[in-house]
Amino acid sequence: MASQVSDEILPSPVGISPNSSTGQIPLEQPPKLKGRQKLLQSLQRMSSSPTLTRRGRSASTTGYRRDNKASLSCVSLSSTPYSPCLGNGSSSQLYGGLHPRPGTPGYAGPPGEAQGVNPRIRLVETEGPSVSVPRTVPLPFDMRPASRGSPRTATPVGVKVEEEVEVVVPEPQPVKSFDFWDDMPREIRMAIFRHLTPQELVRCSAVSKSWSEMCYDGQLWSTVDTTEYYSKIPSDVLVKLITSGGPFVRDLNLIGCIQMREKWSSDGERISDLCRNVVNFSLEGSRIDGASIYSFLLRNPRLKNINVSGLSSVTNSAMKVIARSCPQLETLNVSWCNKVHTSGLLRIVQFCEQLKDLRASEIRGFNDEKFTLALFERNTLERLIMSRTDLTDQSLKSLIHGESPPIDVLTDRPVVPPRRFRHLDFRQCTEVTDAGLKSLAHNVPDLEGLQVSQCPELTDASVTEVIRTTPKLSHLELEDLENLTNNTLVKLAESPCAQTLEHLNISFCESLSDSGMLPVMKSCSNLRSVEMDNTRVSDLTLMEASYRIRRRGYSDEIPQVGMRLVIFDCANITWAGVREVLSSNAYIPRASRKATQPVVTVTQTSDPGSSTSTFVTPSSTPSPSPSPTYPNEIIQLKCFYGWQMTVDEHTKRVLRGDLTSASRLDRKWADYMMATEEAGAGGAGARRRRRRAREAERLYNADEEEDDAYPGGAVSALGGRRRRAQSGGSCLVM
Repeated sequence: MASQVSDEILPSPVGISPNSSTGQIPLEQPPKLKGRQKLLQSLQRMSSSPTLTRRGRSASTTGYRRDNKASLSCVSLSSTPYSPCLGNGSSSQLYGGLHPRPGTPGYAGPPGEAQGVNPRIRLVETEGPSVSVPRTVPLPFDMRPASRGSPRTATPVGVKVEEEVEVVVPEPQPVKSFDFWDDMPREIRMAIFRHLTPQELVRCSAVSKSWSEMCYDGQLWSTVDTTEYYSKIPSDVLVKLITSGGPFVRDLNLIGCIQMREKWSSDGERISDLCRNVVNFSLEGSRIDGASIYSFLLRNPRLKNINVSGLSSVTNSAMKVIARSCPQLETLNVSWCNKVHTSGLLRIVQFCEQLKDLRASEIRGFNDEKFTLALFERNTLERLIMSRTDLTDQSLKSLIHGESPPIDVLTDRPVVPPRRFRHLDFRQCTEVTDAGLKSLAHNVPDLEGLQVSQCPELTDASVTEVIRTTPKLSHLELEDLENLTNNTLVKLAESPCAQTLEHLNISFCESLSDSGMLPVMKSCSNLRSVEMDNTRVSDLTLMEASYRIRRRGYSDEIPQVGMRLVIFDCANITWAGVREVLSSNAYIPRASRKATQPVVTVTQTSDPGSSTSTFVTPSSTPSPSPSPTYPNEIIQLKCFYGWQMTVDEHTKRVLRGDLTSASRLDRKWADYMMATEEAGAGGAGARRRRRRAREAERLYNADEEEDDAYPGGAVSALGGRRRRAQSGGSCLVM
């Protein structure tokens, strides 16, 4: 049907020519069709623009609307930049007429093409020439075939195209969620976890799976020290901590972990396989079988510090394993291992060239000179503990002088290299006498600690000889030496070590008294601890100690404990000496106790012909109050148990800076003690004194309760509120 329609279309009337100036085709009414052509034209109009069927025939044929505006019947979607609306909208007319294919046989072209007139174009124009209405219709922007600016969208000459501003709206970007903890680098998270205690790490492991992995990361368990929680942690969790650390574990301290007894037999092999880089290993007080110890020692050649004190499963075979597999060993503690002998320790001394610390209390075999000669030849030990052993004078001489040393003719002393010992412990070595102890003189110049307590054969001769030749001595234990006299303490005060001495123990030396201790208190200015219970010292020693502590100065900082005195069971110590120490702890110099005084202004006026007048005017502006002052150091006492509670309470108040309350407690305790002594005295008036003592005790307890309720109401050297006098009463003491 399309071919029939195209063959029967009539040409437009002659005389229509395109307008060369404007590019527009003049609008002219087409001739009225009749019959079959009229019907075909209607069908073609419907096929090209179905929406025009609602307008009726008149609107399609005339090309105008009722509001005198042109209508757009069709738009060409071809590649041409612009095409006027066609009069006939069939596909054959649109493509066949506007774009003929010359190669098609039998095609001659429509009539009127030579004159340049297209009979199928419907022209749009206004009704009158005088109306200033645009003669062209722009192509809508959304119907353009290509983007603006391309050659395909070029507008014909004379056609106005409305410019539209293209607004580029950026696509909304999705908001990125920020997780502070998950986005944090793992290294920083691990650094945060390192600040947690082992108990806190175990609790945090229950938060989530990721937290559990971090909490049991081996980097956090390079040190497994169960000193604080050994009795609270179950064996399964402890094994998990050790195995999670694995090769990261450097310090493994399982002191007192008796719950690991069954785990060593079941998981000991796995622990030994994983932990191969341990440096410090401690099993003191644990329960472990010998096979597990051997397996662990063989697989950790980097061990430097081993503590197996008190383990019955440790034998000489374990010492052989240590000597063969731990060449870097520096510290070994085998004290109270009853199955270890010096014959096993001999191998360690021979093969472990870096050994510096050997602790072997209650180990048999120290009377063997072969072992002590090996220690002399090694000469690397700095600490040697041989307490409660069978050490003899000859073995001690072998340890210090060696075997058959050359003798200096002038001094009559063996000529040997000085020993490197810093700490020596001979406690309860009952076979050691002055002959053996004198071998230390002039041969241990670096000695800092010497413990020779409970060696009953020692006297002043050997002790003073060692003291004079050890200028670095800081800790001296002379407990329970019955033959010791005050001469030793006098020599100690005159020796070079007087300025470095910090700890002195002369307990149960019943021959020592104030004549020996007073020079020590005066000369040893750095003393920190003195134990002199069961001696003959008196209150004079306490007074001298208090005076020396006060000379250490005052400041505005909270005081600290500077000296610890142990004086219980001393018959010559009375409550007056104890009170002297308490008063000294809360003592403040007079210059610091001065309260704020008002400033007085004196003015004189004199008038002619009259006498001079003087006026005294108190100033309303007070002087600035001094800052609080405290002693730098105080004395901590351990005395008779009946006084200890009061002494502890007084010390507690001083350490927290409450000198007011401490001074009040000191004064009330003194009143109570005096009343108690009077009540205990016999003779006439005993009943009255006992009544007064009870009244003093009642007032003392009442004042203490009031002081606890009103801590600012005490009276002391720093001042405080004034207490109102009790009218009608008499003196509590007299």
